[in-house]
Amino acid sequence: QVQLVESGGGLVQAGGSLRLSCAASGRTFSSYSMGWFRQVPGKEREFVAAVYWSGGSTYYADSVKGRFAISRDNAKNTVYLQMNSLEPEDTAIYYCAASRSVPATTIEQYGYWGQGTQVTVSS
Repeated sequence: QVQLVESGGGLVQAGGSLRLSCAASGRTFSSYSMGWFRQVPGKEREFVAAVYWSGGSTYYADSVKGRFAISRDNAKNTVYLQMNSLEPEDTAIYYCAASRSVPATTIEQYGYWGQGTQVTVSS
């Protein structure tokens, strides 16, 4: 069982940066792949980024490649999403999720979800 709590969202101007954090409970955090997804009201939740349990392999949606970076600290049971060069199109609720699958880039592969954190990018 894994419980996830996101933080770090907020309002930022276009071109700015934010770092999201996701704190996980549970002793087996290091055995899970971790991912970030986002959702805009009225649209489907979409994959943003994922990181393998060791942190050695990462995966990104084409829309965020080169701007976002996912990382994890297994000693702190935390996964991060560094978001740079933010665009208004990045505005969404961002969700952290945990998966037993490798690689894990689809919603169906994730069994544990956080409550989400709002990111708003103004133009």
